Amino acid sequence: MNAIAPGTPLRVGLVGYGLAGSVFHAPLVTATPGLVLDTVVTSDPGRQAQAREAHPGVRIAADAAELWEGPGPRVDLVVIASPNKTHVPLATAALTAGVPVVVDKPLAATAAEADALADLSERTGTFLSVFQNRRWDNDFLTLRRLIADGELGEIQRFESRFERWRPQLKGGWRESGAPEEIGGLLYDLGSHVVDQALVLFGPAVRVYAEADVRRPGAETDDDTFIALTHVSGVRSHLYVSATTAQLGPRFRALGSRAGYVKYGLDPQEAALRDGLRPGSGAGSDQPWGEEPEHLWGRIGSGESPLTGGGTPVPTLAGDYPAYYAAVAAALREGGPAPVGAREAARCLAVLEAARISSRDGVSVDLRPGGA
Repeated sequence: MNAIAPGTPLRVGLVGYGLAGSVFHAPLVTATPGLVLDTVVTSDPGRQAQAREAHPGVRIAADAAELWEGPGPRVDLVVIASPNKTHVPLATAALTAGVPVVVDKPLAATAAEADALADLSERTGTFLSVFQNRRWDNDFLTLRRLIADGELGEIQRFESRFERWRPQLKGGWRESGAPEEIGGLLYDLGSHVVDQALVLFGPAVRVYAEADVRRPGAETDDDTFIALTHVSGVRSHLYVSATTAQLGPRFRALGSRAGYVKYGLDPQEAALRDGLRPGSGAGSDQPWGEEPEHLWGRIGSGESPLTGGGTPVPTLAGDYPAYYAAVAAALREGGPAPVGAREAARCLAVLEAARISSRDGVSVDLRPGGA
């Protein structure tokens, strides 16, 4: 990949202006020094109007191919935030045209497809990265630091929950049971919790999962549990659900020396949904990505944090802007992607195994030759 000269504005084309495009990508791109939101691709008139109102002067296109085939100058980066089933064909077209690409998670439906995109990226020398923004959540950054500093000792068990209470269906492709849509929570929130577990504790060798369809009229999983056994010996228990009436802790990491328990979600998504932007603060008295002291997790042993056990641990500030800052630096300097396609492929291998496990009621061995 050819590096882009320092100081040169990078023109970004955003494909899709639904939840991912309008709430996450467009605001984060515009908040990143050196990146300019040049074009939004959407054929929906209402979303076109929303994009123009939120980003005055942005160009609107109805077809993603205009970003790399149109008569005008090509963009410097394509961000694919359209429905999951479009990720592979759009990324393939952009990479083939030599245009750098960021793809929202999940990168693909299978690890083989993700590896094929990685191969294409390497063959063409074109940048490719996957938007795994939850690596920059406040609680994840805090837990990663505690582990690195040895505060918990040797980690033995890790629990991660991304739970919601949404008993009514919202409709749309995310809740479709059609396989080509790649819907359901396993590939949605599951992409986040599995990616985080792999980053923290390394590759998984065994996967067990239970995926249920709980809500009347639902077509795909909305309450799923995934158990991972890592090469390191750590066991991860991961929960994603839209039907949880009482939410559990976001993280519960148990080590040989102490445990860390953290409730509540990182505040950045809520801030972005509320129209706040990095640099403007997440509230009248709260800097971006920071949370109030009463939400801090606790570290300790022998007693529940809900009965006062343990010591509060200041939560590090969440930092979604760091992802696009790293993308911009990689494009200018020719460095590595902040999240690579091969990493996404390893995550997808786990998700595929989880689907098989839940369907057949078996544990899936990910080692070569495993059952």
